[in-house]
Amino acid sequence: MSYSSVLRGRPGYPPLLAELHDPPARLHLRGGSAEVLSLPAVAVVGARSCSPYGAQVARDLARELAAAGLVIVSGLARGIDGEAHRGALAAGGLTVAVLGCGIDRDYPRAHAELARRIGERGLVVSEYPPGVEPSPWRFPARNRIVAGLARATVVVEARERSGALITADFALELGRDVFAVPGEITSGLSKGTNDLIRQGATPLLAAGDILESLGLQPAPPQAPASLSPEAGAVLTLLADGAATLDEISRATGLGSPEVAVALTELELAGLVLGGDGLYRVRSSSAGGRGPPNGA
Repeated sequence: MSYSSVLRGRPGYPPLLAELHDPPARLHLRGGSAEVLSLPAVAVVGARSCSPYGAQVARDLARELAAAGLVIVSGLARGIDGEAHRGALAAGGLTVAVLGCGIDRDYPRAHAELARRIGERGLVVSEYPPGVEPSPWRFPARNRIVAGLARATVVVEARERSGALITADFALELGRDVFAVPGEITSGLSKGTNDLIRQGATPLLAAGDILESLGLQPAPPQAPASLSPEAGAVLTLLADGAATLDEISRATGLGSPEVAVALTELELAGLVLGGDGLYRVRSSSAGGRGPPNGA
């Protein structure tokens, strides 16, 4: 495994990162070119123990932003971070993982394969040289680098005391845009994000909100596949919110076997995701636009 590094004040050091009041003197790199660090980037962060909804939002959001040409920056942690990296990779885009340990470590170990894929499509970076073990105090320090590399930071889900909120604070100190995904007021995972909105963060309802703020255009949408009338009816229903198979059956008047076939069709088309017994439209398909092709 080979590594490289960039020094503060030398060519290749990301200019946005240099705006921190305590930028790292050296940034260790694993993977591609240091030029990735100077491309327009957005940080996507959030809870490690995220909900299925939060995981879907992070993945879909990162996929859309990466498809539009933005680099996705996150911390390789479980939950929202990992889903953000996966979304960027799914779009064939670039992503940067910032470690809170030595550049030769994959932390958590369960994300070793993800780190390898990130290195192929972007960069794994750390301010710590090889051999440095992960320690709790290193992760808040890592978060300043996540915020420092990005033109905007998105918090998808966060509890009241969360590392993601530390990242948002660093972004605010730098005068960068902070977006928060609104959540259920009864959910602890939404406490931090809803508080951010109350304090002035921009509510994030779609990837286009970020692209507009950065003066970018979304990637041209792919032509949707033709849907059966049953799938179109189910998609129209789910545009108003997640539902179980039984709820879909009652609301549409379709039998359970017909609903199951329709859901499979929608999942294969990339329009619907299922999890924990609930089915919901992907974030890029939501918004009450109605089913594609007049179905």
